[in-house]
Amino acid sequence: MILTVTINPLLEHRLFFEQTEPGKPNRSLNEKFCAGGKGINVSRQLNMIGIKNSAFTFLGGNNGKSLRHCLSDDKIDFSVVSAKSETRIAEVIIEEKHKRVSTFFGLNSQITDQESAEFKSKLEKMIQNCSIVVFAGSSPCKETDDIFPFGIELANKHDKISILDTYGAHLNNCIDAEPTVIHNNIEEIRESLAISIDTENEKLDFLRMLYSRNIKMAFLTDGSNPAYASKFDFHYKIVPPQVDVYDATGSGDAFTAGIAYGLEEAIVFDEFVKIASALGAVNASQLKTCEVSLDMIEDLVDKVEVTPVGKKMKIIDDSPNYK
Repeated sequence: MILTVTINPLLEHRLFFEQTEPGKPNRSLNEKFCAGGKGINVSRQLNMIGIKNSAFTFLGGNNGKSLRHCLSDDKIDFSVVSAKSETRIAEVIIEEKHKRVSTFFGLNSQITDQESAEFKSKLEKMIQNCSIVVFAGSSPCKETDDIFPFGIELANKHDKISILDTYGAHLNNCIDAEPTVIHNNIEEIRESLAISIDTENEKLDFLRMLYSRNIKMAFLTDGSNPAYASKFDFHYKIVPPQVDVYDATGSGDAFTAGIAYGLEEAIVFDEFVKIASALGAVNASQLKTCEVSLDMIEDLVDKVEVTPVGKKMKIIDDSPNYK
């Protein structure tokens, strides 16, 4: 069973328009509330590809109540720690004529020290009952900045695979905790760590740095541009399939779900990287977030190119073992 951990969940209020005019009244054609947040998106995508999972998050206020209903509607198994602060909300404006999506985020939740401590206490018990734990999304406030590093250390203590997909001020501390796998997009790395990571050599140097800090596997994605990955000290270039983009929201989360799927199902590296890349691509081509089935990626998987960069691994037995 895979556990996903989201400490900054999001209630999405989606408003649908033919098109909008700034500075004028705009009346929507339809509206919908959806559950968001990176780990929650990963859980939804794992459901779509038949992987048992559970989502763990904070919920608070009326937004939290609405988000709870959305999770139930999505048939996402979940556990929560109640927060006094309102769960954050975003207004998602969808212009169907232009296939354009604009998102306006509200304020982050302000989690208390007591709520954070309760979350960590429950997290320790939950990690012991999973095979893989995914720590995904941003941290809403300084009181929650130590949750992901704490959880990664717990996963290592209990010999569980941990996958990290986060950004912001706590990223360095998360890396120091030594997750098994890291996934980030290039912009997140650039902004969170204030480094240049534009050229291929800079990306490979960053992957080498992660391996030197005991990160066994890492993925650097960049939208429709080539991604780079490391498996131990071997490096790969991943060219994703090209699609017509409608809304790329959640494509990184679909990719992360593909990684978790591959590790959970003991699929060889080259194959699950193709699955992850295809999941992200199909997600970007549609409006729904992380609702991609394996049937939907069937024609795209073989179009993903995975090529070694630098030294090549002589494969004798490629059975995954990343613990």
